[in-house]
Amino acid sequence: MSNFGFSSTADEVLAGVDLSGRTAFITGGYSGLGRETARAMADRGAHVILSGRDATKLAAAADAIAEETDAKVDTLVCNLASLDSVRKAGAEANERFDKIDLLINNAGVMACDEAETTDGFEMQFGTNHIGHFLLTNLLMPLVERGKRQRIVNLSSRGHHIAPVDFDDPNFENRDYDKWVSYGQSKTANVLFAVGLERRLADKGIHAFALHPGGINTNLGRHMSEEEMAGLMERIRKSAEERGEEPEPFKTIPQGAATTCWVATTPALEGRGGLYCEDCHVAEQDDQDTGGGVRSYAIDRDKAERLWELSEKMVGQTFAY
Repeated sequence: MSNFGFSSTADEVLAGVDLSGRTAFITGGYSGLGRETARAMADRGAHVILSGRDATKLAAAADAIAEETDAKVDTLVCNLASLDSVRKAGAEANERFDKIDLLINNAGVMACDEAETTDGFEMQFGTNHIGHFLLTNLLMPLVERGKRQRIVNLSSRGHHIAPVDFDDPNFENRDYDKWVSYGQSKTANVLFAVGLERRLADKGIHAFALHPGGINTNLGRHMSEEEMAGLMERIRKSAEERGEEPEPFKTIPQGAATTCWVATTPALEGRGGLYCEDCHVAEQDDQDTGGGVRSYAIDRDKAERLWELSEKMVGQTFAY
């Protein structure tokens, strides 16, 4: 299906792709994978909208990308850990912009200490999933006006760690574990793509989730040196058990490649509800620790249960 793989970069994936006339909305767009995705798409002619919490960082990133690519780059302040901020951003976006062709739900937090969002949700589930759930639905009028629309959720192989605990997503009745929390939020990213695909495929809008790879970005800013060393040791042992060498970290351009591939490749035309890694569609696998998508992350019944839970948490229903 794809000539690209682990070592491919965003620029390589987009070589020869014409994105002029296309609008890409990217959360977490001023740093790391989000910024590289934005730069690469802008370089191919896309109108890029960067979204993030910090207006100063957004402006700096937008100016740098526009100067490098000559593309139109807009910004939109949105704090995914605040439903009020998300609602304001959604309203502003619908006033300012004409359409969205590619919605890249890239922002996230990883392995942070126990904390709550403004609305009292556990921070990782609240930011990585609930904030994106509400924002995506509020942006849907713009997406519906786009063409060849795709919604791309950045998940992670971390979804292997844990399914969604539908009875206690906020760790109110169980001890908090930062990795279990991260895992359930990444599973939610995949299930959200499955739920979106069921609702939107008939409109020609398709949704995907992906694992970008292991990349040393500021996503790991909440981890101490000791925790990072422990993570690397778990990765080493897991590879050893498979009889393989541990995968090296990807560079940021390599990490953004799968996002760019999923968003643009003709190979996924008319398809969706899929989980991808290394510029390929991943197989369902409940055993392999080195790849694949867990069955609980693509289960349609669980996707519907998550949708209902998410609507309850944001206090709003969405029908398509």
